[in-house]
Amino acid sequence: MQTKTYPLDQIKGFGKLLKNYLAGDSALKSLYGNAPTLASFQSQIDSKKSVNRSLLVDVLTDQYQGLSNIPNINSLADPNTFTVTTGHQLNLFTGPLYVIFKIVSTINLARQLKKAYPKYNFVPVYWMASEDHDWDEINHLHLFGKKIQWDTEQKGPVGRFDISGLSSVWSELPSDIPVFKESYTDAKNLADAVRKYMHALFGQEGLVCLDADDARLKSSFIPVMEADMLANKHLACVNASNDILTNLGYSPQIYAREINFFYMLDGMRERIEKQGDEYKVLNQSIQFSAASLQAEIKAHPERFSPNVALRPLYQETILPNLAYLGGAAELAYWFQLKGIFDLHQTPFPILLPRNFGIIIPPLEAARLEKLELSIPDIFQDERNLRQQFVDKHTKHALDLGSEQERLSNLMSKIAQKAQAIDETLEASVLAEETRWQKGLERLTKKMRKAEERNQAVGLGQIQAIKNKLFPEGNWQERHTNFLEFYLNYPNLIVDLLAVLDPLQFELFVMYLPEQDA
Repeated sequence: MQTKTYPLDQIKGFGKLLKNYLAGDSALKSLYGNAPTLASFQSQIDSKKSVNRSLLVDVLTDQYQGLSNIPNINSLADPNTFTVTTGHQLNLFTGPLYVIFKIVSTINLARQLKKAYPKYNFVPVYWMASEDHDWDEINHLHLFGKKIQWDTEQKGPVGRFDISGLSSVWSELPSDIPVFKESYTDAKNLADAVRKYMHALFGQEGLVCLDADDARLKSSFIPVMEADMLANKHLACVNASNDILTNLGYSPQIYAREINFFYMLDGMRERIEKQGDEYKVLNQSIQFSAASLQAEIKAHPERFSPNVALRPLYQETILPNLAYLGGAAELAYWFQLKGIFDLHQTPFPILLPRNFGIIIPPLEAARLEKLELSIPDIFQDERNLRQQFVDKHTKHALDLGSEQERLSNLMSKIAQKAQAIDETLEASVLAEETRWQKGLERLTKKMRKAEERNQAVGLGQIQAIKNKLFPEGNWQERHTNFLEFYLNYPNLIVDLLAVLDPLQFELFVMYLPEQDA
């Protein structure tokens, strides 16, 4: 797979917060820990506090029951073994392409760390967002221009969803795809299915999938639950970080609440809110006094699910983790959470952007070359790209700016003469100028449209490129399912593992090879 990379500064769409962080902007230093460099990992290792490794191994062993070729979970009991982690929702059939980029980035980081620090072991972890309840965000996939959706009336944490009704989706897929057919057919719920297909795709690379919706793991988080729900310790921490970001010209990505936990049962995950002296579960008839809430936390910690402000701390409480890899929006909200980590004296992980990429099929590669379009070019919006293309290839002058300027100068002289005769005539002259200028603007648009018709073939190819690489106006990696490539290029994952570099903070442009006839 031929690959080229481009600095993020050359690509439209990357925010200044990410770019300034990667550039080492000192103004952001108070919002994170160690820098995103290979050399920083020794300090991160030295600072990482011990976690309950035996409990983690027990939970993972239970979750991997029945699977073959299990990764070396037992190595996590070794104090010289650490994890690097990415996380995502439980998308159907892996979801958008960037989920695969996340996983590959994390696996490759573990490999690089092993080479740089050979006396330690590093395990790549996929944190399964099994407690998430935003079903509408994950109930579909985009494949070959078609949206395939699973409709279900189930509510609550998606990881617990029964998947027997998923059979309706298979008829819309181009083939059975054994990896997924076996994973979904034999699974007891959605979390189990996702673990199975991720294991089938990446288990041989050492990836470990963790479902943290577990009473044993939640028990280790009880002190944070009490600090949040009973003492409201965390809102001020996030607000302080938000103030720093706002003063630096950035917009906060998330907002914390006084209580940052949901109450969760099968079929239900609702926010907890204090109303007077009572703690109420919204949209339910469930409520607690302070004493009964504390008793419920101790007896059933698995019923309390952290929101986005506290999920990262939960992750770092139960994993011997060194780094988190995520997209630009994910890293943006991690910058708001450093105060919470400091409050609980928990090391803040190294934040790394996952690899960003775009896959160029042979037809689109040929079109780009023929049209003399660069990769930064195609990241422009289509209107600007079309205008740029027409201006570059036209043989005619399409801009009447000089004519408009001469008209303005001429009308200014006429206005002076008219005003000398009668001051009230100036307004008439200005009105005429406005009318004529608008006429020139209309004529400019007509000339451009006529020239666009002359260049219809090239513009049509530009539209085809945009439709393929930016379907429905979205970046390919955020929209298109990886099966669109994997079905025809079964070595796709192997190739991605070979070219993506988690410590090279650039856009990876990957060109698919021509297929044999």
